[in-house]
Amino acid sequence: MSSKYLYVTYIRTSPQKLWDALTNPEFQKQYWFGMPQESEWKTGSSWKMLFSDGRVADAGEILESDPPRRLVIKWRNEFRPELKAEGYSRCVYDLEQEGDSMRLTVTHTIDVPNAKLIEAVSGGWPKVLSSLKSFLETGTPLPGIHQAPKG
Repeated sequence: MSSKYLYVTYIRTSPQKLWDALTNPEFQKQYWFGMPQESEWKTGSSWKMLFSDGRVADAGEILESDPPRRLVIKWRNEFRPELKAEGYSRCVYDLEQEGDSMRLTVTHTIDVPNAKLIEAVSGGWPKVLSSLKSFLETGTPLPGIHQAPKG
């Protein structure tokens, strides 16, 4: 039995701008707790998210990359021992254009029943994705989004 978190949001932006915001470290730092991600964003490339001091927060591998439509990341938390012990999760970004907006669906799953990781990301994803939406639509992320999770 697996655990799952699903979030859908609509953002008034273009497919390329949304893709860039998801994959460009300078964009990411603006709306994602000041935390950049490093990857070549190609299938098989390594992936990691860094705290502002350079420590690795999460790490994994790009399992699928189809710009600007779909991105799949093999994802493991690296800074909380109880989450790291649960192993790798899978995070899927599906981007679909609907008129002048983009539908962004984030599905985060792990093959662990009642996973602590899913409990943790269910608190983080709404903040991150709401800040992303605000950033792309207004040029300003949500206030207070630069405080990274405790690590």
